[in-house]
Amino acid sequence: MNKNKKGVIIFTFFCVLIAVSGYLGWSYADYVPRKEVSTEEIDKNTVLVGGMPVGIYMETDGVLVLDTQSIKGVDGREYEPAHNLVKAGDYIVGINETVVENKKGLVKSLENLDTEDVILKLRRDTEILDVKLEAVECGQKEYKLGIWIRDNVQGLGTVTFLTGNSEFGALGHGIHDSDTSILMDIADGRLYKTSIRSVLKGENGVPGSMEGLIVYNDYNRLGTITKNTEAGIYGTVEEIDALFKEQIPIEVASKEEIEVGSAVIRCFMDGRVQEYDVQITDVDYHSKEINKGIVLQVTDPELLDKTGGIIQGMSGSPIIQNGKLVGAVTHVFVNDPSRGYGIFAQTMLEQLR
Repeated sequence: MNKNKKGVIIFTFFCVLIAVSGYLGWSYADYVPRKEVSTEEIDKNTVLVGGMPVGIYMETDGVLVLDTQSIKGVDGREYEPAHNLVKAGDYIVGINETVVENKKGLVKSLENLDTEDVILKLRRDTEILDVKLEAVECGQKEYKLGIWIRDNVQGLGTVTFLTGNSEFGALGHGIHDSDTSILMDIADGRLYKTSIRSVLKGENGVPGSMEGLIVYNDYNRLGTITKNTEAGIYGTVEEIDALFKEQIPIEVASKEEIEVGSAVIRCFMDGRVQEYDVQITDVDYHSKEINKGIVLQVTDPELLDKTGGIIQGMSGSPIIQNGKLVGAVTHVFVNDPSRGYGIFAQTMLEQLR
């Protein structure tokens, strides 16, 4: 993500998520093909398996503060109106008794100021605070607060599964702000079709990536994102047939069923979803991080040749062992892209219950 710090009052950033935390794929190794079924036939422990890339767009719940800075007033002096009052990770939810939902609304409120006195309503963790500060006049009727902000995030990732209630799980890890590392609070989010244009192979110290074209319009919309958690993003798919062209049911394994040994991952490569061989090398039932219970290594020669292993954009790719969905890829080892972490599928499914 590139942060464009221009000399304007407040800034928005478009974080190209291409999740720096995990990815995957698969090729049909010792996998018994399943008949296609409708979502109505799926029980609570059976899902439709994913592996398809999707475009992701989410709007923050309030306006996320990234940082504060000094600004020059009309008198030529430097001011820091928000310093030590507003903190990175705060969400601006109001200004002078006016509700603020996004950057556009905040800028409009500043344009309509008739006094330098400003009361910002902030959400800081679980608290709501009123903070008084003085806006800086930088031109005739032009006021600035000296705050860098973000109000949305966009990029691509991989869908892991779909339940019988048309609810999906994806990514396997949360979407964090790239500047503050804070899990982003979202008010709204959507899934979109994406067209993968290129794959950059990973090398030691430099993760590879999957690059796609995403057109954010109603025609390409697939579903709605309602939750952003440390265990992934979740919501509802409205265009099931468009996303799940192959509707393959699979049972979700309990984490106790996972074994060290052979498995496959399912991801999009060369224009289609395929399976690739991996080895699960460790299973930690009590991992301190919810999305790092599985350690795996890509062993498939074809995938290693094309990607070097796990690349950005594969986050959420299903991990399958003994005919069951056991997890999803979440992170890559930066110094060894053939290795990475995964989250238990059971953990992801529990987020919807």
